[in-house]
Amino acid sequence: MLRPYIDTRRPPNGRIDALRFVPFELERWQSTWENRVRYNLSESGVHPLSIQELLDLAGAPPEPLLDVRLGYSQSNGTDLLRSRIAALYPGVSPEQILVTTGSAEANFVVCWRLIEPGDRVAVMLPNYLQTWGLAQNFGAQVQGFVLHAEAGWEPAAEEVRSAIAPGTKLVVVTNPHNPTGHVLSAEMRKAIVSRAAEVGAWLLADEVYQGAERERPATASFWGSYERVIVVNGLSKAYGLPGLRIGWVVGPPGFSGEAWARHDYTTIGPAGASDHLAAVALEPRVRERVLERTRGILRSNYPVIERWLKRFGDTFSWHAPQAGAICLVKYRQGISALDLVERMRAEHSVLLVPGDHFGLPHHIRFGFGEELHHFEAALAETERGLKRVFTD
Repeated sequence: MLRPYIDTRRPPNGRIDALRFVPFELERWQSTWENRVRYNLSESGVHPLSIQELLDLAGAPPEPLLDVRLGYSQSNGTDLLRSRIAALYPGVSPEQILVTTGSAEANFVVCWRLIEPGDRVAVMLPNYLQTWGLAQNFGAQVQGFVLHAEAGWEPAAEEVRSAIAPGTKLVVVTNPHNPTGHVLSAEMRKAIVSRAAEVGAWLLADEVYQGAERERPATASFWGSYERVIVVNGLSKAYGLPGLRIGWVVGPPGFSGEAWARHDYTTIGPAGASDHLAAVALEPRVRERVLERTRGILRSNYPVIERWLKRFGDTFSWHAPQAGAICLVKYRQGISALDLVERMRAEHSVLLVPGDHFGLPHHIRFGFGEELHHFEAALAETERGLKRVFTD
């Protein structure tokens, strides 16, 4: 079972540069191998759209894209794109939006703006550990509050209160959640917001899987629940457009300008062609078509992996994900997940994600968002490999 993590690596002389750098193991694993394997089951989004497919969904001609000048685009996002993002959040103006190079940069500039050495940060665990690592690398002390499998991946209210202690600077949540696909209950959302407000903490909500719900309405945003809420989102997961590298920050008036000042030191601005295509995708009529495509893939593919997992008898246990093209699975065998996924990669050209990269040993995260025929072939090869690994 994952335990709350507290970073206590404070050097005696107080020098932050003496702290060990925390690497982002999941991203390094995927970046190294995802384009070198035959079957990639590590991806957490759906099969990406091509430019032509996006334009076809939009009923848009290619000429405007072809006319985009390959110069510098507006560095915080064009007015059109920011207005379309702002329209997704009640009461938000385009000036409150910062467009970033993916939601990863959005998380980075928010953490850079907020976290100072010695700050206390509370992070939902298990999780996509970007902000967990960033907080430590910026010199913060990190306290986790744990999602419990036996509670369907809900945290316990008393553990949330304990982790978000007085003096906490930032609380980080991911909803819908990676790697479990869980959507927080309305009661738990309220408890987290209430506790953050009680101690005066900022609340960073990573909502990049919003819109990728399998059998439920779209997940409500944390936006508007508290004056210190910051929302991060992007086009990678629910929209099937990771190659555009478009993310965004939504913050209180003035905050996005401060994050923009950090953005000047990182990627400066999004690519003009990506900004143009993102605005196409977020036109309301097109956006709904894109998200319906995603939900169709999830509804088609999840029953396939569910039947496949059940064929292994009691080897696997899992909770059906509510959102995202991800299924977190626990297995009974003693082999470490790190060893298991390496054997699958090296011997069967299948890329999986070990639960260790989320703080969960003896778990594997399967991505099920691929094209169905390719997904079924990937599962067949995975089955051959797992039977070998589990019997050795």
